[in-house]
Amino acid sequence: MPTRRYVVGRADEATHPDSMRAALAEFLATIIFVFAGEGSVLAFDKMYKGRTTDTSTTPARVVMVALAHGLALFAAVASSMNVSGGHVNPAVTFGALLGGRISVIRALYYWLAQLLGAIAACLLLRLTAGMRPTGFMVAYGTGELRCMILEIVMTFGLVYTVYGTAVDPKRGSMGTIAPLAIGLIVAANILVGGPFDGGAMNPARAFGPALVGWRWNNHWIYWVGPLIGGGLAGLVYEYMIIPAVEPAHQTHQPLAPEDY
Repeated sequence: MPTRRYVVGRADEATHPDSMRAALAEFLATIIFVFAGEGSVLAFDKMYKGRTTDTSTTPARVVMVALAHGLALFAAVASSMNVSGGHVNPAVTFGALLGGRISVIRALYYWLAQLLGAIAACLLLRLTAGMRPTGFMVAYGTGELRCMILEIVMTFGLVYTVYGTAVDPKRGSMGTIAPLAIGLIVAANILVGGPFDGGAMNPARAFGPALVGWRWNNHWIYWVGPLIGGGLAGLVYEYMIIPAVEPAHQTHQPLAPEDY
């Protein structure tokens, strides 16, 4: 059985119930992730409102935000993995698309669901917290190019982890810890990238707060960087790590392209 295939999609895929269920799972999982992730930023700002010192890049803030993102993504991926593959990120979907794991139609559905989920989460935060979403921004003196490269590197690590734990046909029992591994790599990367550009690794995560909070400074970085990093990770893992032909003694059933 081939490990990959590149297709636009079946004629009935756009209206197939499985596609609808998968898109809904991505929509709800993205709401869970973005609500907790962006909510942690707003909660920290709420707790320290009125302080005379700048708390935007304190160690406590970075750790709190990283932990919230890691735990929320763990839950979001775990709750949607059996339905949609648990992408919760346009960069992950892009990597899977370039790797031949999903069709173009399914990818378009996922992207739309993820963006709408991020917007819905930020609207809920605006309603419940009464605060304008903060989103992401480049730290003073860092530079856009450096931050774009940082996003490429961090997202490469994220999507490479997704492939190694959730996509690789030889993953075996490793698939059971995929949501945890994915959440941990995101938390770890935020500890690295948080002080520089926030550590997005996810265009949807950046787009929701930017639209609802209307903060567009340096926004292009959070699309270009993650998509390049995710795409590279998908191609590298597919063509350099996963064998082109499954070995005859394969005991674990590969994940079908339409399921991831």
